[in-house]
Parts: sequence; C-alpha cells; structure tokens
Amino acid sequence: QVQLVESGGGLVQPGGSLRLSCAASGSIFSINTMGWYRQAPGKPRELVATISSGGSTTTADSVNGRFTISRDNAKNTVYLQMNSLKPEDTAVYYCILAQPMARTWGQGTQVTVSS
Repeated sequence: QVQLVESGGGLVQPGGSLRLSCAASGSIFSINTMGWYRQAPGKPRELVATISSGGSTTTADSVNGRFTISRDNAKNTVYLQMNSLKPEDTAVYYCILAQPMARTWGQGTQVTVSS
C-alpha cells in the first residue's frame, strides 16, 4: 500500500512564494511519475506539473515560468516551488504518484493567494 503525505500549503500574498512537498511511502516502484494537480472551487481538477523518475517534466502553460517541479528519488519526495503566485492559483493542490497498475492521490493541501 502506498501513502502520500503533503505539506507546505498556506496563505500567501500575490507575488509571494510557497514550496509544496509530497513524501511517498510503502510499495514504491523505481520507475514512476509523481506530480501535482489542483482544484479550485467550482472547477475541475487540472494538471499542474509532473516529473518522471528519470527527471522528465511537464508543466501546465498557466504556471510555466513560475512553478518548478523537482524530486528526490532517494526520499521518494516530490516538490513544487511556486513563485510569483497569483490569486488564480488559489486551489487545493493534490499530489499524485503514478506507477504501473495504480495511481495514488494525496489528501490535498490548500493554497490561498490573497492580500
């Protein structure tokens, strides 16, 4: 069984920064993809960024140039550095681990960008 524990959300002013972390534990395959999705009130969940165990990344156009995804394979942890935050970035951010045969979601962490 796989468990994901997220941290780092909170309240930040526009233009500020936050760093999200997501640590995976349990049965982790060496080849996998980790990433972040987000869901704002009344909107569908959307992809933010992903990173493979080999280091290949994808980033949504809406956050490209502001958000950076990275990972520490030794710690089975993925990070999302969020800079130049905007009010429209306000959402619950969910970590995901995609492995052969299964996907696991984190519980979500709230990010609120407001003055």
